[in-house]
Amino acid sequence: MFDFLTTNPALALLKKDHDTVKDLFDKFEKVEGRPAKKKIVNQALEELKVHAAIEEEIFYPAVRKSVGNNIMNEADEEHHVAKVLIAELAGMDGREDHYDAKFKVLAENVRHHIKEEENEVFPKAKDAGIDFEALSKAMVQRKHTLLARGVPPAAEDAMVAASHGKGDSPAHAARKTKPRAAKSHAGR
Repeated sequence: MFDFLTTNPALALLKKDHDTVKDLFDKFEKVEGRPAKKKIVNQALEELKVHAAIEEEIFYPAVRKSVGNNIMNEADEEHHVAKVLIAELAGMDGREDHYDAKFKVLAENVRHHIKEEENEVFPKAKDAGIDFEALSKAMVQRKHTLLARGVPPAAEDAMVAASHGKGDSPAHAARKTKPRAAKSHAGR
C-alpha cells in the first residue's frame, strides 16, 4: 500500500526507527523482572531521543511546507508530550509506583504519533520537491553523531528537572502532601 516507505530513503529510515521502538514497546509488555524492563526502557528512550532530534532538526523543516502547518504543529506537540515523559522516565530508577504506567503511556502516545506520521505526514511528504537521497544522508550523518556524542538536553529536560517531581504523576504527588485546612469565610 505504502511502497514509498521502503523506496524513499528518508522515509525508510524513519519507518525503520518506528519499527524499532514499536518492537521495544512490545518487548516491555512481555518481559518480567525490573532489570529487564529498565534495560528496555533505557533503549527505547535513547532511540526516541535520537529519532525526535533528526525529525525536528532535519526532516520536519524539509517537509513542513508540503505537509502543512496544522499537521506539522500537531506532530511538534506530540513530540513535546513524548519528551516530557522521556525526561521523567530518565530521572526514575525503575522502582517508582508509576514507572511502568508512565512507560505504557509513552508507548501509547508514540504509537499514535507513528500512525499519524506514517498515514498523514509521509504520504504528503513523499510528493515534496526535495532531494530525499540528500535528506536521508543528512539524517544518517546526524543520527551517527547523536549516537556517538549523545543527544543534547531538550527544553523538556529542564522543565522536568525544575519540577522536582521525581517522575510522580500529579495525583501521586498530591497524596504525599498534607491537605491544607480550608479557610473560613465566616467573618465576611
